[in-house]
Amino acid sequence: MTRLINKVAIVTGGAAGLGAAIVRRLKSEGAAVIVTDIQLDAGQRLADELGCLFLEHDVTDETQWENVVSHVEREYGALHVLVNNAGIEGDFDMADLESATLTEWRTVHRVNLEGIFLGCRAAVPTIRRAGGGAIINLSSTAGLVATPDFLAYGSSKAAVRHLTMSVALHCARNGSRVRCNSVHPGIVLTPMLYRIIEDLAKKRSVSAAQILREFKSEIPQGEFQDPDDVAHAVLFLASEEARRITGIQLVVDGGCMLGRG
Repeated sequence: MTRLINKVAIVTGGAAGLGAAIVRRLKSEGAAVIVTDIQLDAGQRLADELGCLFLEHDVTDETQWENVVSHVEREYGALHVLVNNAGIEGDFDMADLESATLTEWRTVHRVNLEGIFLGCRAAVPTIRRAGGGAIINLSSTAGLVATPDFLAYGSSKAAVRHLTMSVALHCARNGSRVRCNSVHPGIVLTPMLYRIIEDLAKKRSVSAAQILREFKSEIPQGEFQDPDDVAHAVLFLASEEARRITGIQLVVDGGCMLGRG
């Protein structure tokens, strides 16, 4: 299929996990995809495999954002899609209110929130010059509910939701033709999830298998989300099929949020 034929897309944090799945999906639909990450070896391997461009990119660096976006516009002539996927879960030992340090709080927000702010700010004028397109920000269901055990992570992802809506309205009002939406994955089988499971098992002195079973029991559909499930949602929001959709929160969680609130 070619829903993104002749489109140019940047995927941050694209070397592994959700990012790699998104890169593969956009590429399969005809997009010229630029993979950016601080994981140099993994990012270059994926780019070589798929015939993409890889750029080293720390999303917290304002100058690097300007360089990446200008490089893409110069080399490809346009930018149509930005997927702000890069993010971190933070240090599990400093994740609740009483154990969190200000340094840890700032580190998580700097990557998960400021990185997306910098990306949106850098990309909007470039996408506007290309005639319009889409920004997709990866948030989480953790941004929709209270997260006392992952305080900074949940706070950063909630802020991404609000930032997304503000960017969407800004672009709609000024005629930029840039749509901005957030995607909220639930419990997805990624390296990040396995790290969280191992840390939680250690903290509770139980097996990782037990934690995995507990997580799975919270999903009404009874199955973990796969990275491809999230990639399909991103593809839809990046495509012209979503041309009248902006400022929404697209939840991909197997029904977890249905039993909350």
